[in-house]
Amino acid sequence: MNIPEDTINQRISTRIRIERESRSWSLSDLAERAGVSRAMIHKIERGESSPTATLLGRLSGAFGISMSTLIARAEMQEGKLLRVENQPVWHDPQTGYLRRHVSPRSDLPLDLVQIELPAGSDVPMPASSYALARQLIWLQQGELVFIEGDTRHNMRAGDCLELGPPNDCRFINESAVPCVYLVVRLNPSAA
Repeated sequence: MNIPEDTINQRISTRIRIERESRSWSLSDLAERAGVSRAMIHKIERGESSPTATLLGRLSGAFGISMSTLIARAEMQEGKLLRVENQPVWHDPQTGYLRRHVSPRSDLPLDLVQIELPAGSDVPMPASSYALARQLIWLQQGELVFIEGDTRHNMRAGDCLELGPPNDCRFINESAVPCVYLVVRLNPSAA
């Protein structure tokens, strides 16, 4: 059985506070580094507000880790096998984006994440989310528009794209049906 969404949100909130405090940052320090209001971070850390994918991208970038790493640290125990029923699923309250962490948490410098992007969704991610790793996007079903800086990639099922240097990005589903893609992220160091 999947971990309940409210439990995942609580774990993410706690993890954000732990990441901030481990760096001896105040709420104001994190707010300035992430470009997010201090009040919003305070609400998230207290569990009074659920973070969006965009907000998690900004916070993880400020910490110098990927969004996948941030969420994995909140969600999972270590081990070699992560059964489908135990794979953490997170729901973005703003866009309806569903994120499933597929790869087990281990010492491998790799994250494998499955995303379901609802029809009509547009999810921006700051360049800081991609600064420390190399990534591939492999579209499993549907159509995805991936905007990387000034470059637009129109992807169809089966297409695989290697991301270039860090750039502000947008994941857009312009179609009338959900699209599903895998993000394969190679992390150069275990942050």
